[in-house]
Amino acid sequence: MSSCIFVVFDDIAVLLDDVAMMSKVAAKNTAGILGDELAVNAEKGSGFASSREIPVLWAITKGSFLNKLIILPVAFLLSAFLPWAVTIILILGGLYLAYEGAEKIYEFLVPHKPDQEVIEVLERTESEILAYEKERVKSAILTDFILSVEIIIIALGTVVTQSIITQIMVVTIIAIVATVGVYGIVALIVRMDELGFKLIKNSKKETSFTKSLGNFLVQALPKVIKSLSVIGTIALILVSGGIFVHSTEFFHNLLPSLPSILLEFIVGLVIGFLVVLLVKTFQKIREKVKN
Repeated sequence: MSSCIFVVFDDIAVLLDDVAMMSKVAAKNTAGILGDELAVNAEKGSGFASSREIPVLWAITKGSFLNKLIILPVAFLLSAFLPWAVTIILILGGLYLAYEGAEKIYEFLVPHKPDQEVIEVLERTESEILAYEKERVKSAILTDFILSVEIIIIALGTVVTQSIITQIMVVTIIAIVATVGVYGIVALIVRMDELGFKLIKNSKKETSFTKSLGNFLVQALPKVIKSLSVIGTIALILVSGGIFVHSTEFFHNLLPSLPSILLEFIVGLVIGFLVVLLVKTFQKIREKVKN
């Protein structure tokens, strides 16, 4: 009886060792997409009133966990029984990400009145502001869903030859680390100024290190937010381009002399603007029909 127990413990130890090793490999393979997700979500999680930043981020984080709970079992079932459906889902997600990235560039290039939009938001009532926050949270959760699909599929591809238990444990670990790590760092970024003000307030000397650090954090936050907006847009295009290049033979073999990152950016940008063109055309047609 005791020997059987030791055999079970030995099997568990071997399993955990395999899970640890494969988790490292999966984390390495998903590092790029995790960096892109950090940039995208940091940009989406910023721009709120200071008192609303943590509640909004917590709402997005809960949505991210829910996304993982939905995606994980579906990913395992599709990978086992309908592997072709995974590619279709990835491409549809890529179209959405490409559209989001290209639309940001379109809004930057085409003349519009962003200042007026900001004024309108500031002049809204509390209930209208909360409704506006909900819209942005929904958009962030939808983007997180697509990025989460990409992360989980890549992680699953790393352990596809392993046992189903190893697959479940490794991919689940990556999913949890992705959510906790990404949104933990996002929370630190958007609260930089609050930390800076506290350091300045608690500093007793004019030339102390804590006061200098506080001033640096306060002054750096606007620059970080602006940089994240640009980085997040580039990340959306790169992620979408990577999906198309790695999921379709046509784009994978297109312009083989180009560096992969440049090819992914070009493909994501072109497809993104095509989707923007289709969406804008559809919107104009719908407005004409209404009028």
